[in-house]
Amino acid sequence: MTTMGRTEQTASAPVLYTEEERRKRDESGWTLVQGILAPIQFVVFLASLTFILRYMITGNGLLAAEVSIVAKTFTLYAIMITGSIWEKQVFGCYLFARPFFWEDVFSMLVLALHTAYLLALFLGLFGDHGRLLLALAAYATYVFNAGQFVWKLRLARLDAASRRSAPAVGLASGLEIPGGVS
Repeated sequence: MTTMGRTEQTASAPVLYTEEERRKRDESGWTLVQGILAPIQFVVFLASLTFILRYMITGNGLLAAEVSIVAKTFTLYAIMITGSIWEKQVFGCYLFARPFFWEDVFSMLVLALHTAYLLALFLGLFGDHGRLLLALAAYATYVFNAGQFVWKLRLARLDAASRRSAPAVGLASGLEIPGGVS
């Protein structure tokens, strides 16, 4: 297959969404919810990370760090639940839809680590320092996972832009039609 053939195939094949899925995504109220929750979760993450690092460096502010990690975990749960509902509306399944399969797989690790932190906190496991290290591990997976979703958002925007600028099929594309009409 030539490079030109691959380009044509890529331009015609949806990167993330079929036309129907794109329509469902655009019509879903959960798209807006996700668009609001994602930056809120990121702000909570940054504040929490600051509290954790402050405690790790100074030994002060353990309660603020712990409360912020719990808040971060609950924002994660909120975005995961609403994201699953969004995925069901757009793709017909609550998790592991074709375009977001690997993001969802990694999200399970993110959820597991955040939940492990909550269990450790409420059961008094691992000591303060150990629990904060667990939270930092959860946060590292969150950053990676957020990067996966930001990358997919970028791909979706590039796909939309390429669809807007792609030549129309048929007469407008210069396709030769038998009988001399082009």
